[in-house]
Amino acid sequence: MSAGPPPAEGESDALWLRRTVELSRSCPPSETAFSVGCAVVAADGTVLGEGYSRRDDPHDHAEEAALREVDADDPRLAGATLYSSLEPCSSRSSRPLPCSALILATPVARVVFAWREPSLFVDCDGAERLRAAGRTVVERPDLAGGVREVNAHLLG
Repeated sequence: MSAGPPPAEGESDALWLRRTVELSRSCPPSETAFSVGCAVVAADGTVLGEGYSRRDDPHDHAEEAALREVDADDPRLAGATLYSSLEPCSSRSSRPLPCSALILATPVARVVFAWREPSLFVDCDGAERLRAAGRTVVERPDLAGGVREVNAHLLG
């Protein structure tokens, strides 16, 4: 996998979130789901996994696709940051577990996202669930414009 700057508040987080927006542009179009990108980045800046919605299956969420690329026993996961262009979901009908639960099943301690999920499809509280479980959650609404642009077809 590729590498970049180590995850950190500020410009490093912004760079990785911009990467997730670029990944989301690869999503097959959908009228019933957001286009989302995700990157799991080790503390040294190594990309452990990347994904985007509907990459391998029409029901894939970006976080689930990215986490599938990561060896669950990789010791770097505990110091990794998961970047998602959209808040990790807290409920879904297409799979048994929402993305927030998939993240909580890993040792990833830090989650950074750009856009809080609007209640277009579900009432999402993924950020709150992650925080309640002791994970660090950083929201960067200053970078949400690119995410909204990718999903403009849904926002009418």
